[in-house]
Amino acid sequence: MAATLQTPLYAAISSSPASSSSSSSSIRTTTSFSFFRSTPPPTLLFNSKNSFSLIRASSTDTVITELDAVSAFSEIVPDTVIFDDFQKFPPTAATVSSSLILGICGLPDTIFRAVEMALADSECYGLQDPNARLSCFATKALVNVGSDMTKLVPGRVSTEVDARLAYDTHGIIRKVHDLLKLYNDSNVPHERLLFKIPSTWQGIEAARLLESEGIQTHLTFVYSFAQAAAAAQAGASVIQIFVGRVRDWARNHSGDKEIESAKLNGEDPGLALVTKAYNYIHQYGHKSKLMAAAVRNKQDLFSLLGVDYIIAPLKVLQSLKESVASGDEKYSFARRLSPQSADRYMFSDEELVKWDQMSLTNAMGPAAVQLLTSGLDGYADQAKRVEDLFGKIWPPPNV
Repeated sequence: MAATLQTPLYAAISSSPASSSSSSSSIRTTTSFSFFRSTPPPTLLFNSKNSFSLIRASSTDTVITELDAVSAFSEIVPDTVIFDDFQKFPPTAATVSSSLILGICGLPDTIFRAVEMALADSECYGLQDPNARLSCFATKALVNVGSDMTKLVPGRVSTEVDARLAYDTHGIIRKVHDLLKLYNDSNVPHERLLFKIPSTWQGIEAARLLESEGIQTHLTFVYSFAQAAAAAQAGASVIQIFVGRVRDWARNHSGDKEIESAKLNGEDPGLALVTKAYNYIHQYGHKSKLMAAAVRNKQDLFSLLGVDYIIAPLKVLQSLKESVASGDEKYSFARRLSPQSADRYMFSDEELVKWDQMSLTNAMGPAAVQLLTSGLDGYADQAKRVEDLFGKIWPPPNV
């Protein structure tokens, strides 16, 4: 049975306690829909970088922008929402999440067919349990949007796994299998997909098992070296560290051994964590790619050149795009992270263990514990808001 929504989705979300404007604001603080800047080869999400160790523009060189210069070392990922800035920063891949669903449902005068089709799905509305029905709608919406994204971008699409399953290894695996089946039904090849999983021990273990099946995983909410090392040992395809969030915690708290050590060495704790994780991955031959998120300014970005991917705010990218790289020493761009420098990094015996649940739990300091909990609460709240929204606008009038 086909169905068409008669009431715009944004009308329902606007009538909820959280207004559409506040929803949009909160979404912009997350990496809910990340576009990857187009660089050759266009068929890959994660492109190999040039092996330059230093790049300078002189008066005889072709004029390049700072964005061009930094892109020689790392894949620069604009942190944006939906389709705004699509032309300024053409995407090569996308992330699909509950916050994205809330964002597109909150757009006035917009009909998003992928969401409407999810709410008209006969398999979902045939379920008797209301909670199961709403969960089914949300899952179908994620996959419908993700399938559409694979037609718009040449690279991979990362799909968020429900954060409420963060401490349930088998629940995560079942959810990923369910998502993958729906993508298969939409004729989306599995190599175009990543599945975004929280970096609890259970999430890391789920990633290990999924990767052994050839399913690519994207571990997020990494706030400690122990998490990053365990994720690398699990063979996660992508590991995401939030630089700015670690720094924010360090400014307002104390008592975290890992953060205090970085500060004693005169290092920014967030940047130091990315550097250490990168060096570990490359020194010990793990396949994982490292993504630095919550990058706040140009200096953060310059300090991370060489890391696989950097998610940066639009204001930073716009400034880079508008600035011409000159030959002055002030505007020299050096690769800060490289496999060669990684080989020289010294790790302690405690850091080179085979990570398990107990060692990971013992190694995670208060910063990682608190930030992980906060991130999970936020993602779980967004997933619940999607279900609540769908409960308000379903059934459509002609179902």
